[in-house]
Amino acid sequence: MKFSAIAAAAALAGVVAAKDSRTFAVLRFNDKQLTKGRADPIVSPGKVASHVHVIEGGNAFSLTSTGQDLTKSTCSNANVKGDNSAYWFPSLYFHDPKTGKFESVDLYYFNAYYFFEATNDQIKAFPVGLSMVSGDAMTRVMPTGGPTGNLDPSKGPLNVAMMTCPRTTYNPPSYDPKSDGTKSGVVNPNNQGEGVGFPDRTCDGLYSPLRADVHFPSCYNPAAGLTNYKSNMAFPQDAGNGKADCPKGWIHVPHLFFEAYWDTQKFQGRWEEGKGDQPFVFSNGDVTGYSSHADFIAAWDEDVLQHIIDTCDAGSSGMDQCPGVTKNTAACHIDSPVDEVTDGILTQLPGNNPLSGWKYGSGSGSSGSQPSSPGKTTVASDPTRTAEAISSHVTKTTTKTTTKAAPPKTTSTKSATKAATKPASHAAPKPTTCNAKTHTVYKTVTVTAHAPAQTKSTAPKKSHRRRHGRRGFN
Repeated sequence: MKFSAIAAAAALAGVVAAKDSRTFAVLRFNDKQLTKGRADPIVSPGKVASHVHVIEGGNAFSLTSTGQDLTKSTCSNANVKGDNSAYWFPSLYFHDPKTGKFESVDLYYFNAYYFFEATNDQIKAFPVGLSMVSGDAMTRVMPTGGPTGNLDPSKGPLNVAMMTCPRTTYNPPSYDPKSDGTKSGVVNPNNQGEGVGFPDRTCDGLYSPLRADVHFPSCYNPAAGLTNYKSNMAFPQDAGNGKADCPKGWIHVPHLFFEAYWDTQKFQGRWEEGKGDQPFVFSNGDVTGYSSHADFIAAWDEDVLQHIIDTCDAGSSGMDQCPGVTKNTAACHIDSPVDEVTDGILTQLPGNNPLSGWKYGSGSGSSGSQPSSPGKTTVASDPTRTAEAISSHVTKTTTKTTTKAAPPKTTSTKSATKAATKPASHAAPKPTTCNAKTHTVYKTVTVTAHAPAQTKSTAPKKSHRRRHGRRGFN
């Protein structure tokens, strides 16, 4: 869609070039998710992916989605009209220490921050079809740069993924103070509510449970191409005077930041805390949390996003509060592109991904794009295998397919007390109509937060403010 009023406003504003300070706006999503399943059209196009993701965005999402496909979405759960992009990240499970079974952990809510950093460049809208991956799904070892976040290549190894663990008290601490990362996660020495790897305590901050944070690079290399996710993106470099610029010939796009909150509090009391044996595991089998990662395919109305970049600093009030932007209040859901059980109590992780990391060995977990046959839960058997990051902490992958097959009919996402006993099949999703919902209002950069809107069964009786972890590393 095109908005003439926005285009006119942009024209009146003139060309916006250098920025002297950061501005930002947080994009929220109606309801918890668009869908959930073993789908990854960037890394495993046309195939059942190796592990389960939670997906947000436009309802044209499928195993073969491109940016152009997504622009044809008939609804999106992003709460700003004009954004049909796809956002996804690995799901989380609780590995019951008593039964050995896996229980799906509900997504509490998800936010996507759009930072427009201080720069000498002109920040431009994401081109439709830009595909990005950030984080390393294969790693099971602590980042080489240690437990502090770093997005500036001139300051050492990058660390784009962190865990935030808001708590009512940090006595005892969330992480073992003596941890070196080989057996448990490590706290950020500058922020006791943040670290790398899963914490060893319940994150019991009110309305702020365990949070997985992932930053994306903001320099796009058009010579590499929109879909060459292994090498088409980089982080900007320090240009002095508090600004960071992209290499000559590259395009400076918004700095995208994901935060996914997981409802881990309901498992409190079912595991022994502070013993270096935390029970949560990503869908790829990673018990460490070091493999936190995220994917994005751009499908914005570029005029709308450019207007937001040039004129909006709504911050934590929400992108929907930007002048000239139309709020989307409708929920939007599709059936999972893959017909298998992903929720409830399972005897194995979907795809039969083995547990890996720490006491299970440093096996690289799920690496292929083909589904595994159902079977007994296994453990990574080769501790000599090491994770291999691709480009700037980007997910390792198998070769992309170049053909698109017409998929069979979609079936609905399932929930059960047992794992699926039939192989997964995939299908194009059905667009769905939407019901009105409201969602989260959240502050940013170590400031206060409003409680998110919830369903009737979980809704807090009144709003509450509390401090919680920072969103920007720099």
